[in-house]
Amino acid sequence: MPKLSEEKELERQKAMSETENRLRSEGYKYIAGVDEAGRGPLAGPVYAAAVILPSDIRLDGINDSKKLSPKKREELFEEITKKAISYSICAVDEKVIDEINILNATFMAMNEAVKTLSQKADYVLIDGNRIKDMETPHETIVKGDAKSISIAAASILAKVSRDRYITEMAEVYPEYAFEKHKGYGTKEHTDAILKYGVCPIHRKTFLKKLLGGEK
Repeated sequence: MPKLSEEKELERQKAMSETENRLRSEGYKYIAGVDEAGRGPLAGPVYAAAVILPSDIRLDGINDSKKLSPKKREELFEEITKKAISYSICAVDEKVIDEINILNATFMAMNEAVKTLSQKADYVLIDGNRIKDMETPHETIVKGDAKSISIAAASILAKVSRDRYITEMAEVYPEYAFEKHKGYGTKEHTDAILKYGVCPIHRKTFLKKLLGGEK
């Protein structure tokens, strides 16, 4: 993503803070953004993060984590975790995903991230179009990671945390080259599964078609 001028960057961040500013004008103080990472991969947990940012925060270059380089995500991860009023990162592992399905596992991770914030949120902004069992007042925003600064921050924390985990797993299970594809179903990954079989962090319910119904 090309670097914007100072004025354009301020305008962009102001636009990304419109929802949070509206909610503050309605009396909400601690607004948490929530997003997930890792719904699609064939291996590893799904991660979710919740972040409450100060109203005057500036995070140059912040955007949907998928639009940022790994280096920029890492830089923003450090900045967000230092500047946030509160943040929480939670994961639901592949065994639970296989038991309750990926959608319910994602909802579980999101709810847990909100519940474990050190500062209780009084309103939650969630990326996507639905959520289940969220007790705090909330709203969903489709493509919210590009529209809300709080959700964008959460998307970065979730994405970086998951990528760090799967890169560590690449050292444990080097034959799958997790460091390259992060567990997604690339040809290299599926070829490795067919050659070596599944490893403990694979989501077995995601592999039934590939393995012809076998686990």
